[in-house]
Amino acid sequence: MVQKTATKLRGRPRKYETETALNQAMDAFWRAGFAGTSMDDLSEATQMNRPSLYHAFGDKRQLYLSLLDLYIANTGSAVAEALGPGRSLREALKDFYATVLKVYFSPTGVARGCFLIGTAVTEAGDDDEVRTKLAEALNGFRTALSTRLRQARKQGELAPGTNVSALADLASAVLHSLAIRSRAGESLESLLKTSSAAVDLICTNSLSI
Repeated sequence: MVQKTATKLRGRPRKYETETALNQAMDAFWRAGFAGTSMDDLSEATQMNRPSLYHAFGDKRQLYLSLLDLYIANTGSAVAEALGPGRSLREALKDFYATVLKVYFSPTGVARGCFLIGTAVTEAGDDDEVRTKLAEALNGFRTALSTRLRQARKQGELAPGTNVSALADLASAVLHSLAIRSRAGESLESLLKTSSAAVDLICTNSLSI
């Protein structure tokens, strides 16, 4: 008779394993949301026992808030790079949407949406700290878009009378649409078409003040 051996859960992760454990925990929350993810789920995902999870990352809410901060920081850095100088507005916006869509699909191509919008929107109704993080992050993305659009207007890529604030709202709305539709399982090809159409609209049909 073959005896099955139970998987032994790790204790507190070594320093170099912490990033892997955080990514595994994020994947668990990403799939099921905050309420739908238990400490047992997180223990299974990270292969860490529950006491070690608590010791390394705190309780479930503390871990989730840390992951929100990590996601916002990483996505913010990627967005800043995509919208950076040295390329045309059209190229920057295409890179911006391509960058976020790369995040919204797993490395294996599974549509999963935005971790922030997909999980924090539900929790924001009852958790003031989550609501604040969500609002600040969304405003940060809009500010990055507004700054890049204002730069484009200054450089003559947009007409002098272009309403940068309205265009930033439009670009942000497209971002939110991509996040929700990818969560619903829409294909990457379809979402890239939407983002391409949005870039054309922003760059060629500027809204006036």
